[in-house]
Amino acid sequence: MDSTATIDPLAEVVTLLQPRTPYSKVVRGAGRWRVRRAEPGSPFYCVVLEGSSRLTVDGHDELHLQAGDFVLIPSSFGFTMTSAEPPAHDVQSVPVAQLQGEFRLGEQSGPTDVLTLVGHCVFGSPDAALLVSLLPQLIHVRGQQRLATLVQLVSDESRAQRPAREMILERLLEVLLIEALRSSSGPTTSPGLLRGLADERLAQAIRRLHESPTQAWTVVQLAREAALSRSAFFERFNRAVGMAPMAYLLAWRMALAKNLLRRRESRLAEIAERVGYSSASAFSVAFTRHVGLSPTRYIQGELEAV
Repeated sequence: MDSTATIDPLAEVVTLLQPRTPYSKVVRGAGRWRVRRAEPGSPFYCVVLEGSSRLTVDGHDELHLQAGDFVLIPSSFGFTMTSAEPPAHDVQSVPVAQLQGEFRLGEQSGPTDVLTLVGHCVFGSPDAALLVSLLPQLIHVRGQQRLATLVQLVSDESRAQRPAREMILERLLEVLLIEALRSSSGPTTSPGLLRGLADERLAQAIRRLHESPTQAWTVVQLAREAALSRSAFFERFNRAVGMAPMAYLLAWRMALAKNLLRRRESRLAEIAERVGYSSASAFSVAFTRHVGLSPTRYIQGELEAV
């Protein structure tokens, strides 16, 4: 690899995830209302275009959302969304379809208090669950000018009835999703890759790991890249990323291996070498233990799914 090349771990994860936003709807709220999703579902996002509301994701503090906010829940976590002043009782509101494909919550007539664009993401990668585990459980972005500009474009497009509206809206939402991931890294972000990259010491080790996934890394070597002691690095990495350094390395190698196997452009021995294994047999053992299928059976399953 060219030593001058810069590897962007987040870009690599997003590229493998293949995010798309094929489903979205405009929802208006008036009065007091509450909606709850407890069953597992697709990754959920919400753009607040006007007004305010409240969102509580299981295991997280309540968020007071306002115009310009963007929220993404990459994993299937239960959540409750309510009006700015929640109902007194634990009632559930049902969105009612309106003209032009919009939906309405709460009072069905009169002016509305909040306007949102909500929808579900689709990650095209068959390995999405593993990759999503590298992202925070909840992403909330506010006060980012670039994001605000994208939100405004989404708002304008969602209100208009222009030709190719759905296609343009989907592309804008995909860019919004990636920008939100890029804008949400920080020490307060829930554990995941973004929080790890926000730590300058850990980011150096993560970038080196992504630059050279074939290297026989040890915790000591990665700690040296981060200029930390072995114990300090291990604890700091585990706390920020949500998994041990060697578990992260294995997860990333398996994600790369699955992508290479799906492309069917290389022999097994070549794939093994490209993800850091000295032989096809060693790779097969590790892959089978991690995935639950041998590489050969995994490829057969991918062919049958096509």
